[in-house]
Amino acid sequence: AIVYSISETAKLNDLNPYSYFKYLLEEMPRYMDEKGNIQTSNLEALLPWSERLPAKCHKPGL
Repeated sequence: AIVYSISETAKLNDLNPYSYFKYLLEEMPRYMDEKGNIQTSNLEALLPWSERLPAKCHKPGL
């Protein structure tokens, strides 16, 4: 259900779900501390509506 929710939210924000998931999986390790806990201070940059997402996450032509 979580994956489906993220995928549908990505679509609603004109993102390519595959590219967005790939980006999330590549970036999430950078948001973890030495104990493996996620640091929530900058997670806004990973949200599907963030303006800081790279162009590769967006659907072509947008």
